Amino acid sequence: MLAPMLVAVLAAVVLYSFIGFIPGTDETSVLAPVTLALVLSGAGPEVVLAFFISAIVTLNLMNAIPTALVGLPGGVMSAPLMEHAVLLRSRGMASTTIRKMAVGSAIGTVVSIPLAFLLAAAVAPLAEPIKDRAPLILALGACLLAVLGQNRLLALISIVPLALLFRGLPAVYEANGIIEPGDSVNISFFLGITVGPLLVTLLELLNKRRREALPHGTLTRARLSADGFRSRELRPHRLVTGPEGGWSAAMAAASTPLFVLSPVGLTFLLGEASTARVKDPVERAKRAVTVMSSLTHSTYLAGVIIPLVALGIPVSGVSAGPAGPLFEADGVYSLERNIHHLLTLPQFVTATVLGALVAVVVTYVVAVRWSSQITHFVIRRVPHEAVLSLFVSLIVVLAYIDAGAANVFGVLLVGVVCGCLNRLGVSYGVQFMTLYAAPGIVSWLASL
Repeated sequence: MLAPMLVAVLAAVVLYSFIGFIPGTDETSVLAPVTLALVLSGAGPEVVLAFFISAIVTLNLMNAIPTALVGLPGGVMSAPLMEHAVLLRSRGMASTTIRKMAVGSAIGTVVSIPLAFLLAAAVAPLAEPIKDRAPLILALGACLLAVLGQNRLLALISIVPLALLFRGLPAVYEANGIIEPGDSVNISFFLGITVGPLLVTLLELLNKRRREALPHGTLTRARLSADGFRSRELRPHRLVTGPEGGWSAAMAAASTPLFVLSPVGLTFLLGEASTARVKDPVERAKRAVTVMSSLTHSTYLAGVIIPLVALGIPVSGVSAGPAGPLFEADGVYSLERNIHHLLTLPQFVTATVLGALVAVVVTYVVAVRWSSQITHFVIRRVPHEAVLSLFVSLIVVLAYIDAGAANVFGVLLVGVVCGCLNRLGVSYGVQFMTLYAAPGIVSWLASL
């Protein structure tokens, strides 16, 4: 099984290296559909897990590189680095920023994986009591993520209407014979949530006033420093200072037990905390990009590993979002039988370590040596629209497979509602957690 796992890992590195260099590619919308397609293709659970771990390690580093080089956020997780990366870029230090990001990502990966498995072992004895209360825990998780989000009140209010939407559409399908009683279309709705903001943006183009208000006749200019095209030192201790490395390791360790919280929020909070006493703005920015790069990896990895290994149910924003297909995929995985139930602990460790270490070594070398060349190629030769169209097309196909033409429009409805709420400050995490908590929430409302 090692050979297929290695092939999957390298495929994830290649695919997400190029996707990561495209500014504006949201992590959830590019990770979940491809992972789901791999699951539905019949790939073994070890192969799927190795692919996913490799994908998140690769994407989280590569998404940060456009931020450092051209001042454009690669994805949601690169947003916390934006201010500091732009400051360093304005001082002609873009290549320095990338090297520090690469070292930070390696530190976060190496520190978080063993800690995540240790915490999973500590949580595992509590797994059965937690699973028995899964509906309550998932509902409380949605409320917790809502309280920690941007628009707290709206996020809390939106939980019940979203739960009714997620349960109401399947009931309509069942009543009209589109699906059999008991069949699930959660994966379709999951994909509708991921593509929601994109759908809303595309539909806005149908509005003449909105369309005319958009910029016309100008191109976004991006300048790459010639310094970034030269070969660079690879030894980590030459690329970051002792305090930068120490803070990166400490914050990665501190973030791992907080796996249920928002990765973006933790990256902001702990990253800024690590620079609180640094007065010089350049030195503060250098430490921030190193520590935040470490945190983007540690928060994501812990958010996947701990729920998957210890519980088998998605109790964190990451596990309910990008990693959702590892827990539930129609006809392959369910909350009662998924990767948690199919793999032993040694298999979990092998797949995770192989996926993470291969990805971090390859992306580290690529980021330090060839990031400018790849960014130049992707920005000039790979249309952003083509990548987004590919993922939208994949979602339409999967929605049709789930429940026919009616479900394509059902996913459109879910996407528009969730995309609008996302714009208003209701995070992906709240929406995904509500999707999983919906049966319990609706049952509780019915008992009132």
